Amino acid sequence: MKIIHLTPGSGDNFYCENCLRDHAIVQALRRQGHDALIVPMYLPPQMEETGRDHNAPIFFGGINVYLQQKFGFFRKSHRWLDRWLDSPRLLGWAARRAGMTNSRSLAKTALSMLKGEQGRQVKELDKLISWLASENRPDVVCLSNALLMGVARRIRREIKTPVVCLLQDEDEFLDDLPQPQQSQCWDELIRRAAEIDQFVAASNYFARQMLQRLQLDQDRVKVVYNGLLLEGFQPADTPPPTPTIGFLSRMYPKKGLDLLADAFIILKQIDRLRHARLRISGGKTVSDEAFVEEVKRRLAAAGVIKDVEFLPGFERRRRQEFLRTLSVLSVPARRGEACGRYALEAMACGVPIVQPAKGVFPELAELTKGAILLPEPIDAGNLAAALVPLLLDGDKARQLGQKARKAIIERFNIENTAKQMTQVFEQVKQNFHMGSHG
Repeated sequence: MKIIHLTPGSGDNFYCENCLRDHAIVQALRRQGHDALIVPMYLPPQMEETGRDHNAPIFFGGINVYLQQKFGFFRKSHRWLDRWLDSPRLLGWAARRAGMTNSRSLAKTALSMLKGEQGRQVKELDKLISWLASENRPDVVCLSNALLMGVARRIRREIKTPVVCLLQDEDEFLDDLPQPQQSQCWDELIRRAAEIDQFVAASNYFARQMLQRLQLDQDRVKVVYNGLLLEGFQPADTPPPTPTIGFLSRMYPKKGLDLLADAFIILKQIDRLRHARLRISGGKTVSDEAFVEEVKRRLAAAGVIKDVEFLPGFERRRRQEFLRTLSVLSVPARRGEACGRYALEAMACGVPIVQPAKGVFPELAELTKGAILLPEPIDAGNLAAALVPLLLDGDKARQLGQKARKAIIERFNIENTAKQMTQVFEQVKQNFHMGSHG
């Protein structure tokens, strides 16, 4: 089966769960004999699982999308200028400096993108359709998230190909948009949902969320859990010599890094944890730097900064090495999450997690038996109290971690995910060509 997977890039600036999921799925589909291709949008993607797809250009390059939103001239500019503006090096440079993935600065652009052939980036949509039609006619097109639904109508009508759309944490982006664009985007998503052949959510929790918010019938959303390529995710040979807490995610307020820092300050006041360490990884954007500096100032003022590490690299090998140094991982996100890939990676290394009892985490706790759930209210004191037993009782931490790792191997490996996605693709292809697409 020939599969085109459209995925927006993050510019390699931070730990992008959706990016890592997309590339892991594509690589697994290839191993299972499919002709699967990543096609990046907006920014250069994180491609650690698959290597670079040199024959796939970047569509809807972030600079072009921005300029076409702002200035009519760029909606009719020559292709040579578009190609220059879409160069990966220039896009990477812009992403590092301009905060292009900041949702508030992109509200009008997000709405225009959702409008597809009626939006201001129609020239970019023309390029994608032409490329698909000329040499890359797929059996199915898979969209990385619902924010890409603006391309679906023309793909189905002109390429005669069904479209599958993954669902994972779109609400975090959309609910952060200012009004009136926030409501307009949700309304446009509801309208465009009719043009998707099948939605696939990352968890039962998020399936329920999006069934309600997109006003969908139950059978429109299937659940396929994210899976990991397990190679290299191994437990440490020995536990860390000192109790060590880890944080693995983008370093910004929504992920609760400041809460974890405050909890660490509390923990350091316990005599048996005076040597405890906090290790932080996952990257950040330019717009996150002031927040990270404030967290560092808070840790310094409490006199504990010497036992805290902010690690610069977060590619696959470094994440695996990082996770093996931990006693426990916690990312106390302030809102419910659809997947929590960092938790899967930690548990694959035999590291237990302490997470808020919301979003996907009650689901993961039930499936893996490797999590401690933190009830509301989520504050530094409660988080510290939940971390203490795992930091002081290494045997308990290891037992939880071993249970979790067993479950990850059995239920959250990428080969299972790819097989389930193949079943979805085969079904939508069959339905589409039987005429059920309308």
